[in-house]
Amino acid sequence: MVFRHSMPWHCWRMGERYEPTSDFLKAIIAEEVPLFGDEYGERNLRRLIAMTRDADLSNRDWATMLLSHEEIDTPDVRAALLAAARDQDDAVRAEAMLGLARRDKVLALPLIREALAGDFACMAVFEAAELVADPSLIEALAQWTEPSENAFLDQLAREALAACGVGSPVTSKPDQRDVR
Repeated sequence: MVFRHSMPWHCWRMGERYEPTSDFLKAIIAEEVPLFGDEYGERNLRRLIAMTRDADLSNRDWATMLLSHEEIDTPDVRAALLAAARDQDDAVRAEAMLGLARRDKVLALPLIREALAGDFACMAVFEAAELVADPSLIEALAQWTEPSENAFLDQLAREALAACGVGSPVTSKPDQRDVR
């Protein structure tokens, strides 16, 4: 049995005010800190990558999400996302999977498959599944399409399933998770 409604609190944060404790991460969110372009930006990127391993969950979660959404694709970024995909926290792992799906679908696929086999999944897992759009995820996604008390996640699961059925993402929507 699959439980979207009994997910840990950190897998569903939409509508809540959820911020990192780090002022550095808050500055990135406010677009006050560059992550590329010069040595200062490169140092900031290295600091952001390091924050994906922070002891504070809110910092790890936000750092992974911010890194996931950056268009920067370097071996260090991929390594950080791959490490975060093995984090103890479900939301951090899901954000890392989404970042990997944006960069390397083959690398992300087994991680997504593993996440979908669990008893609950965060929304970023469904977004990653939609991006990867691999038919091998159909069976795992099908169990998530039953109606639940979370219509938003139900819709994400249906979109991911549809994408896997046609082999490409089926929606073009702005990223709603950037506003926490």
